[in-house]
Amino acid sequence: MTPRLSVVVVTYSMTRELPRTLATLDPRNQSGVAPSDYEVIVVDNGSPKPVDDGLLAAFGGNIRLLRIDDAPPSPAHAANSGIEAAEAPLVGLIVDGARMASPGLLVGALEASTLAQRPVITASAWHLGRVPHMRAAEIGYDQAAEDALLETVDWQCDGYELFRISTFAGSSWRGIFGPMGESSSLFLPSSLWFELGGLDERFDLPGGGLVNHDLYRRACTAEGVRLFQLLGEGTFHQFHGGAATSRRFTHEEMQAGYQAIHGERYRPPDVAPTYLGAVPPALLGHLEESVRLAKEGFRRPTP
Repeated sequence: MTPRLSVVVVTYSMTRELPRTLATLDPRNQSGVAPSDYEVIVVDNGSPKPVDDGLLAAFGGNIRLLRIDDAPPSPAHAANSGIEAAEAPLVGLIVDGARMASPGLLVGALEASTLAQRPVITASAWHLGRVPHMRAAEIGYDQAAEDALLETVDWQCDGYELFRISTFAGSSWRGIFGPMGESSSLFLPSSLWFELGGLDERFDLPGGGLVNHDLYRRACTAEGVRLFQLLGEGTFHQFHGGAATSRRFTHEEMQAGYQAIHGERYRPPDVAPTYLGAVPPALLGHLEESVRLAKEGFRRPTP
């Protein structure tokens, strides 16, 4: 039976983070979907220690593993390989395997996909902890601190509790009602993925630079698309020293890579979304903050 949705998760050396990500994508933790509704495709982008087969055996639904040997440092090729292997008419991409998902992310994407011929579907991005992970060193936040933080909420029983211990990611610093810089959970019809050509593999920096930003902008500005943002859903980034969040490359270096390809600096797509979904109680404080940011004209906060 062909699934309704394929979810591609790209991972590299995430032995700590990937099990939590897959736990949140498990049918036992995703509400409103049956195991047969979707498949998860894990793409191991050449991790020195390959993904443990035991993770797949423990998953409560349909899951497949692809491994890219001799992988390039950018995740673009791995993501494209997963997208090409997807069987469903709707394909979602979580380009960073350290991102845990809220419980209604998948059913929300499926529902949104029925509302337009060419839907682009996303949700806000979050970082675990009280500051974005680019600033983690400033407050001594590390993996041990994060492990302790996760113990303070029962996310295994209610994934929405992750909102209580998270802050907006850099791409979502404008809050829920401001334009996003990129999508950390992007769902498109398979035909639109084919039309866009997936991720642009010319973005070859480790971590991909602005490859994900580029993809999101191209998707949002494609002809005839309609952008949907899942109001009460999101993905939650675990701290793991990634190329962007550890500042191995400055934003200007990544902008230079984008400009070399497109001849201009990157800017977020100015496309108004249609908001869908309910607001869980754990999100209410962030919703209030988002309203304030919108009323103030999305002025970037002082670090």
